[in-house]
Amino acid sequence: MKRRLLLVLAVLLGFTLIAAACGDDDSTDTSPEGVDDTTPDDGEGSGSDDCERTGTVAAPVSVGGDTTGGDASDVTAAFIYIGEPGDAGWTWAHDQGRLQAEAATGAKTLTINNIAEGSPEFEQAVRDFIADGANAIFATSFGYMDAMETLSGEFPDVAFFHATGFKANDTNFANYFGRIYQARYLTGIAAGAASESGNIGYVAAFPIPEVIRGINAFTLGVQESNPDATVTVSWTSTWFDPAVEGDTAQGLLDNGADVIAMHQDSTAAGERAEAACARWISYNSDMSEFAPNAYLASAIWNWGPYYASAIESVSDGTFAGGGQWPGMDTGLVQIGSLADDVAAETKTLIDEKSGEIIAGTFDPFTGPINDQDGNEIIAAGEVPPDFADEGLSLLGMSVFVEGVVGSAEG
Repeated sequence: MKRRLLLVLAVLLGFTLIAAACGDDDSTDTSPEGVDDTTPDDGEGSGSDDCERTGTVAAPVSVGGDTTGGDASDVTAAFIYIGEPGDAGWTWAHDQGRLQAEAATGAKTLTINNIAEGSPEFEQAVRDFIADGANAIFATSFGYMDAMETLSGEFPDVAFFHATGFKANDTNFANYFGRIYQARYLTGIAAGAASESGNIGYVAAFPIPEVIRGINAFTLGVQESNPDATVTVSWTSTWFDPAVEGDTAQGLLDNGADVIAMHQDSTAAGERAEAACARWISYNSDMSEFAPNAYLASAIWNWGPYYASAIESVSDGTFAGGGQWPGMDTGLVQIGSLADDVAAETKTLIDEKSGEIIAGTFDPFTGPINDQDGNEIIAAGEVPPDFADEGLSLLGMSVFVEGVVGSAEG
């Protein structure tokens, strides 16, 4: 990957996907699994006999297990989390990757939870870790980026790794993320095939390129299996707030959606879908156990191999900053389990598209693709560049594709 691209790989990526500590005061659950206790009592609570589907609960995909790495016992790697690891979600996935990397490399790892973006606690945590001997710092939230840049200049002998951002240097400061939109596309195929109404709801976080890109890829997958279906987007302006996310999902369900997707870290949208006898696409980790009758599929992260490789690069002296944005071919991003009632032909289509994505012969954003107004934005056979100073790019995506209902401006 060219150095220029490495340094800008996530421009306007915004970030993303993290379990922000912004739970509603009425909810007693502050962990990423985010159980929402505000589901209306409509006689069809979670697991209702009216919604129960026999044989729909597939075994959750367990990421990792085969993570390998060289001896890096001379590395002490510190991980800074915006939330608690909990049982599922963004921070949980990172923490699973940390544990896998620790076992694979022999490195010592340290963690701290619930560090707010832009807070003085973040800088103090980094300084404390370095004082305790940390020579690699991993910060897993977009809002940590500017502080990481400053601290990397102050501590040139420490390796700084920032998830989801776009700033980096060519010495000791890197950014990293993954092409999760590839897995989003595959889950869209499952959602489109499952929707009887053709009305699919999407509980969206913030109107930034990473979220918009995911919605678009998901919608293109929906259209692959159900060309007449639409995806209605409702914004929450949250990364983690079970009450808000549950209520937003409920609004989509009340308007006729029979499948719900989401971009937050809680399971609230899935719980509302289950109570309404609808279906659900989860995100960040395989959440099939949390709303088993609603669950269809998930787009998930497997951070272990990346973290092992990154820690090893610090140990062997090959780390030199820059950026990485790998995809399904590396295993960093994956599709989770499919519900057992997903039709055989749908599974076959998902397998075919997955194979093509991994082989590099297909990208979800292969044209022709139109925007919401029917204007062609990607020509036939073309794929937008990852980054461009002008025009459409994957990392700067700011418009919705045809089939999305709602505003990309939030």
